[in-house]
Amino acid sequence: MAAVGKLALVGAGKMGAALLGGWLFGALDPRSIAVYEPQPAHSIRELAAEKGFALNPQPSPADVVVLAIKPQMLDAAAPDLAPLFSPDSLLISILAGKTVANLSARLPAGSIVRAMPNTPAAIGRGITGAFASEKVTAAQREAAHLLLGGVGAVEWVGGENQIDAVTAISGSGPAYLFFLVEALAQAGAELGLPPDLAMRLARATVEGSGELLHRSPEIAAETLRKNVTSPGGTTQAALDVLMAPDGLAALMARATAAAARRAGELSG
Repeated sequence: MAAVGKLALVGAGKMGAALLGGWLFGALDPRSIAVYEPQPAHSIRELAAEKGFALNPQPSPADVVVLAIKPQMLDAAAPDLAPLFSPDSLLISILAGKTVANLSARLPAGSIVRAMPNTPAAIGRGITGAFASEKVTAAQREAAHLLLGGVGAVEWVGGENQIDAVTAISGSGPAYLFFLVEALAQAGAELGLPPDLAMRLARATVEGSGELLHRSPEIAAETLRKNVTSPGGTTQAALDVLMAPDGLAALMARATAAAARRAGELSG
């Protein structure tokens, strides 16, 4: 990974730790990284000792500040974060709902990238939606892409209002898939399968289908679905329910609208 200058990571929870892991194993110089986490997990302490990045050093200006705390913590944390910024610092925020205006009102950052990664970042298979404010330079955007790309794919959106939609689709999306596994396993148990077998079948089905999707980038999801579906067969019988007007598409639209609405509410 190319150099991005001095880097400060604020927050080393699940997502912050995933980003940190991607940077360290992507050949970013650990000596350029400072991690600020008031209650670091034992794994973070061990990683600091092994790799050599600074853990909770005296704050000083960084070229890039990655903000990975909970959105509700921003107001309380903001005064302590000010020393991390210079007039030329780039802020990359992964705080759901917190707009460029929210962030610039609380932190002395002129250049801001809002980003929304998701939890598969922990295994390097995440996807991040990102928006760059108008003050972000081409070099800063490239640095942001490199850092966010350390844990998976990066997609840039043209309008900040689209970030809430990204949050609803890919940011929260893994939870929808995990719940699908739960629901599919429960349905299997209700059909008479032993619950543990139903869960193994459900997990393996979603895992394998996801990998098939991953390995078939040139094939549309619709085509993959049709490849499984024989006219008049068992899959078609199930899809007649799922694809009904009040079926899965309508339910997913309501669910993601609720997530996007909540992301907007968090901007206060």
